[in-house]
Amino acid sequence: MKKLSENKAIVHPIPPLYNENSEVLILGSFPSVKSREARFFYGHPQNRFWKLLALLFNEAVPVTIEDKTRIVLENNLALWDTIHSCTITGSSDSSIKDVVPNDISVILNNSRVGKIFCNGTSSYNLYNKYIYPSTGIEAVKLPSTSPANAAYSLDRLAQCWRGILL
Repeated sequence: MKKLSENKAIVHPIPPLYNENSEVLILGSFPSVKSREARFFYGHPQNRFWKLLALLFNEAVPVTIEDKTRIVLENNLALWDTIHSCTITGSSDSSIKDVVPNDISVILNNSRVGKIFCNGTSSYNLYNKYIYPSTGIEAVKLPSTSPANAAYSLDRLAQCWRGILL
């Protein structure tokens, strides 16, 4: 019988979210278990990503995938993750091994993205190790919106994340 905490090789199940008007790319590391189940970004109810975007753009907190997609695209953002596939235990970034990075050129070649922000240290380190050498675009590390980052209140996150505003 398999243990639930066992390492598992997983391929990223969510396509990138962008359009031709996207100017800012926000990269996470790899979707959490809840996000993989929901098949959409930042699906864990305690993750503050959607509350943060609502605060930054003076909007109601999006609930549906349609509303989340709208707030991203209407504000010229793009979302994806640094990892295409990896071995991971649950949602733990610290357990990530056997990384295959995402090819973000599909976004860069089909949008106006010129700025890249990483949601947390893991995303930033993975970007610099695997993706920066091919893009040459410096990324900005932002504090993670994950519930594991309890040191940051929503207001403190908003202060740090204001840089994504165009």
